[in-house]
Amino acid sequence: MSGAALGLEIVFVFFLALFLLHRYGDFKKQHRLVIIATLLAWYLCFLIVFILPLDVSTTIYNRCKLAVNSSPAESNGSYVTLAPSKQKCFKPWSYIPDGIMPIFWRVVYWTSQFLTWILLPFMQSYARSGGFSITGKIKTALIENAIYYGTYLLIFGAFLIYVAVNPNFNLQWNQLQTIGIAAANTWGLFLLVLLLGYGLVEIPRSHWNGAKRGYLLMKTYFKAAKLMTEKADAEENLEDIMEEVRKVSESIKYNHPLRKCVDTILKKCPTEYQERMGRNMDDYEDFDERQNSYPSEKSLAKLHKQVIYSVQRHRRTQVQWQILLEQAFYLEDVAKNESSATRQFVHTFHSQEPENKIIQYFYTPTVEWYWECLLRPWFYRVLAVVLATFSVIVVWSECTFFSTKPVLSLFAVFIQLAEKTYNYIYIEMACFLTIFFLSICVYSTVFRIRVFNYYYLASHHQTDAYSLLFSGMLFCRLTPPLCLNFLGLTHMDATISHKNTQPTAYTSIMGSMRVLSFIADGFYIYYPMLVVILCIATYFSLGTRCLNLLGFQQFMGDSEMTSDLIDEGKELIRREKRKRQRQEEGENRRREWKERYGNRDDSTRSRAVHTDQKESSFSETNASRPLSKYTRSNGRTERDRIELLQDAEPLDFNADSVNDDPLESDSGR
Repeated sequence: MSGAALGLEIVFVFFLALFLLHRYGDFKKQHRLVIIATLLAWYLCFLIVFILPLDVSTTIYNRCKLAVNSSPAESNGSYVTLAPSKQKCFKPWSYIPDGIMPIFWRVVYWTSQFLTWILLPFMQSYARSGGFSITGKIKTALIENAIYYGTYLLIFGAFLIYVAVNPNFNLQWNQLQTIGIAAANTWGLFLLVLLLGYGLVEIPRSHWNGAKRGYLLMKTYFKAAKLMTEKADAEENLEDIMEEVRKVSESIKYNHPLRKCVDTILKKCPTEYQERMGRNMDDYEDFDERQNSYPSEKSLAKLHKQVIYSVQRHRRTQVQWQILLEQAFYLEDVAKNESSATRQFVHTFHSQEPENKIIQYFYTPTVEWYWECLLRPWFYRVLAVVLATFSVIVVWSECTFFSTKPVLSLFAVFIQLAEKTYNYIYIEMACFLTIFFLSICVYSTVFRIRVFNYYYLASHHQTDAYSLLFSGMLFCRLTPPLCLNFLGLTHMDATISHKNTQPTAYTSIMGSMRVLSFIADGFYIYYPMLVVILCIATYFSLGTRCLNLLGFQQFMGDSEMTSDLIDEGKELIRREKRKRQRQEEGENRRREWKERYGNRDDSTRSRAVHTDQKESSFSETNASRPLSKYTRSNGRTERDRIELLQDAEPLDFNADSVNDDPLESDSGR
């Protein structure tokens, strides 16, 4: 089993990152380099979280071997036996051989740092650029990132000059490397505590509120009102941008040098706008015949950037509106079925997507009723209590992990108890649950936050390339300090435990933080205590109240604006529900008509086909006759038709009365 656990987790984490990226990104429409870079960033960060518990168990076993080797001992198979106390050091099932983990961590860490500080910022500017060629996009990206890269180079150069001039400093390359790592981790830890303080409170509270059907339905109405406003704004913005594109398309004709740029812009427009602009296009007019002022390539690149953004935003709001409607309809169905006497879940609308037959077989209407109306609220309450307990343990440990005598951090107590018995399964499970909960609190906040329309991770393949790359940057910057914070909570970091023991392979590549003692002994220890203040602020929704005062409508139960938006959203959902019902009623009538008269239509159609075949055969027979006969017959038929038309008298609709009886008519024949 040596190394097998490492290989299995590497494969599992890859498919996990691929699944999440498929949920938020769009593999068909987005650039392949964007998908690959984001996938690599997410994969490396998730990999660090999943592999670190294996590093902890391997380090504990190596410490046991060092303790055994320092005293008389005898070897016996897969474990080493201490002679005086008969202590056994069992090799863990997930043991990773020496030399693998340091290389693995070094490759993973420096690759993630290269992504977050160099490659991903450049790709952000490249993806957001409106250039019409690869060279133009690269040039725009370099110009936008010149200030970004120049600031870091200026700080680093000033620091090197200061070290070279000052005789009191004699830093080696390893120490400079450690200083760079400490600077990156300090920036990441500053953001980590902010996100962690929000997630520790909001995740248990969201699950507790998930058991309240009325709360969820009111919040869905609130979201519907806000999303309708955003949807209308996106449609209006798209109309304005398309009007500009139409003017540019009409001014720049087919033989203009910039026509290729205009065609590139038109390809990014929705199909209905492309057809409309194509009909109004006059390609026969020469652009040199009229002395007009034509837009420059720079202005076209700006317009191209606006078109990409407006089309993406319009498509996202449309998809989110449909998803929100389905969610609102389902919550209303749950509220109606709670008082059902048959205990069978009845849907107002049938699912538009085909259901899996296996799920449909087991998840019957009766099972759905018991789960949605009885079991699910209690399950969410129990889960919320468990998550709240974990949050309290994390907050307590963050405030006390610097204390080594006595050990106050509960995570360190759990690991040390398991270390005495060398129960590696328990050690790995405890480490995995701890770091997994910390990661959920931090990463879920990254997925939830929204910075206007600048950064927003939208599910169902609606996230733009810029937001995907930005999330990859955040993950790569947050994961290393998150792992160091976890090792500090469990006292596996020698800087915290103050023990001269073998460090983990992950800590060894970070170097000794004693080079910067004010960071190692000050900031890393006392700054995480700020999570208590952030948790209190999140519990009382201080951030939400501040945003509400600034004019950004947030869901608050005691706000008049929230009540107005809830009423507006309820009316919008009711209107969409009536529209959906009319559509289904029309489809049902057409289906019933087809089932009732479908056979008659088929028989009538077959008779019509048979008659057409007879007429065609008759016409072919007449065509084979001499032309003179056909001509005379045709002329005679035409004369008879003219005579009948002459005999018929027109009907006077302007007369005072119309006699319905043909026998009493004076004009009858």
